[in-house]
Amino acid sequence: MRFNRSIALALALAASSPLAIAAEGHGHAHHGGSTIGQPGTAAEASRTVEVTLNDMYFEPESIAVKAGETVRFVVKNEGALLHEFNIGTAAMHEKHQSRMQLMMDHGMLTPTGINHEMANMDHSSMPGMEGLGHQEPNSVLVAPGETSEMVWTFSGDAQLEFACNVPGHYAAGMAGEIRLD
Repeated sequence: MRFNRSIALALALAASSPLAIAAEGHGHAHHGGSTIGQPGTAAEASRTVEVTLNDMYFEPESIAVKAGETVRFVVKNEGALLHEFNIGTAAMHEKHQSRMQLMMDHGMLTPTGINHEMANMDHSSMPGMEGLGHQEPNSVLVAPGETSEMVWTFSGDAQLEFACNVPGHYAAGMAGEIRLD
């Protein structure tokens, strides 16, 4: 297992290199929607699920939820790279990966963190970058050594997964199943 994780880490680092980034396309993603659920509040949460982000894998690898359940996620990054915990469908992750690539291309994200100066600047006058940022309610970016929280109410209407969409990470296998019980 260690060997596979080492290969996955090398692939992810190669995918985030300037050469690999330049080869990728650009695009925008739309997130949210009633089919995947909606943001919840900690007071509504029926339980807390701790998720550990490591370099190219999650612990746990799958999460079981019930339709209508509100879950508080405590997400800790124990890896050396920037990671994301994003709830969505496979199609949503694919679209979001294009947006994350654009943020990496423009220096808002680095392999190990968020460039807050770039992330907080006004992008409205830059073609193709209007509204660029990472404020989706179904997603958190977590820098190495940091912990973040997200509360989500599941609708049970879609086949969901959780994933890291930092360039190269999803392709390296950093995704897990959300099972409806």
